[in-house]
Amino acid sequence: MNKIESIFRHRKVTAVLFPAQLRDIFMHLALKGVFRPRWSDEIHNEWIRAVLQNRPDLTNEQLQRTRFLMDSNVIGCLIKNYENYIPNINLPDENDRHVVAVAIKSKADVIVTFNLKDFPEQELNNFNIIALHPDIFLEQLLIHNTAKFIDAMEEQIKMLKNPSISKKEFVKILQNSKLPQTATRLNQKKF
Repeated sequence: MNKIESIFRHRKVTAVLFPAQLRDIFMHLALKGVFRPRWSDEIHNEWIRAVLQNRPDLTNEQLQRTRFLMDSNVIGCLIKNYENYIPNINLPDENDRHVVAVAIKSKADVIVTFNLKDFPEQELNNFNIIALHPDIFLEQLLIHNTAKFIDAMEEQIKMLKNPSISKKEFVKILQNSKLPQTATRLNQKKF
């Protein structure tokens, strides 16, 4: 079994939680048991700050409610007491070390991030972790868990009511959200 197959068999992941569309996709997949996300309060604080900077129409209270719902609905997702791993991690940006520390503490196989350059393979190999772009990660989940993946996306689409969107529009959103391979694979599945 190669490393990718192993990862998608165990499916414990530290993942990017911004932008909202991607966070929603991850949550729907987690609720279907497609993978097991792990995060920390510090990861929560980072995505909330990013959302507030980009969406002044939202309030901290609204995002704290989202945070509460995420933590309440995904068993074992919130990782604490990982700080002792941080000094042993060498990354180009020291402010990213906490993400790797959370992955180590939770025994995650994958860090899902758009910023692959910030998580060098050579350093992550020391901890038996890999970093994957969200598009690659989602495409692999779709390949290995097609029925559950499609079911989760259909549920997400049903929840979008203001405005409602079609499956075709959802796939286009994926294409425009730096997830072209996942969008293409969904089209191939006649989604």
